[in-house]
Amino acid sequence: MSGARQEELAASLRAVRERIDAACAAAGRAPADVQLVVITKYFPASDIGILAELGVTAIGENKDQEAGAKVAELDPDLRGRLTVHFVGQLQSNKAGHVAAYADVVQSVDRGKIARALQRGAERADRRLEVTIQVDLDGSDPGRGGTLPDEVEQLAAQIGECDRLRLRGVMAVAPRGPDPAQAFERLAEVSHRLREQVPGADWISAGMSGDLEQAIAAGATHLRVGSAILGSRPVRR
Repeated sequence: MSGARQEELAASLRAVRERIDAACAAAGRAPADVQLVVITKYFPASDIGILAELGVTAIGENKDQEAGAKVAELDPDLRGRLTVHFVGQLQSNKAGHVAAYADVVQSVDRGKIARALQRGAERADRRLEVTIQVDLDGSDPGRGGTLPDEVEQLAAQIGECDRLRLRGVMAVAPRGPDPAQAFERLAEVSHRLREQVPGADWISAGMSGDLEQAIAAGATHLRVGSAILGSRPVRR
């Protein structure tokens, strides 16, 4: 089974990398400037091991209970070769736990979360890279995110947390409209943020269905799950 799974993941990963290469060529960008973060939620730690063998260096999870247990299950050598991104909406009472195992938290959307991550990082004696999740739509609070006009204020609050390094912005394209327009708005938000925090140049945007539009708009990080791992297993 593991051999068949490895072949399956190798083929799908190759197809996604070909899409990334083609999109970068169309946008006049270098593929090396785009980081692929494979979203492994609901899939076992064994898949993460296979992905690492295939050259994946960054994975993403969005449920604290699942993510913490899965990261703890990884072989220490394998864990040392991976960057773990937490990409899910966070509650302040879970943020401290996430700070103990994640390397990057992409979903900081309010000062309360930043301060909770700061406290967790202090307890664990760690430092975290973070991005501000931006709500580009405003009509779907379930997705989380701060409004574009509030990004600078949140960036200042993050700047008060010495265990956190602000790296940029993250967003999910709204359902329905052309994702290209949403990602162009995110690029504008990124530009304003860089005037305030020059090193905050990450733009995390694009998933399995819209990675081409994200690359065209300047995305530096892609969060791709189903196009590589397949349909999510049914949770029992």
